[in-house]
Amino acid sequence: MNAVLRAVRGATTVDRDAADEVFARTQVLVREILEANALDPDDIVSMIFTVTPDITSAFPATAARALGLHEVALLGAVEAAVAGAAPMCIRVLVHCYTTRSRAEIRNVYLEGAIGLRDGLGKVVRP
Repeated sequence: MNAVLRAVRGATTVDRDAADEVFARTQVLVREILEANALDPDDIVSMIFTVTPDITSAFPATAARALGLHEVALLGAVEAAVAGAAPMCIRVLVHCYTTRSRAEIRNVYLEGAIGLRDGLGKVVRP
């Protein structure tokens, strides 16, 4: 099968709004997504990161860049402030080329984000 453009989702949370924690949790999330989907940096077209409005200490894209994703287009945004939404949450949408089918894609949800997308082909680790 030829590689096709797919999207992989992921999310994690931080316990506090501190740059070192945003940086560390983002890097764990990105590494898990790459590993779970057997992706190399050259497979990745772009990554869109969002944070909930209660995270203001750091850009998750900076943490991804520090993993060596220098040629990948990265973008950050703020999630809508919706009542009842998971607080202190970092989300990512990865656009990548892969030979995996949509059913084989493994979305990754970590920490307090584990319950966000039940049943969507995911890898979860507390």
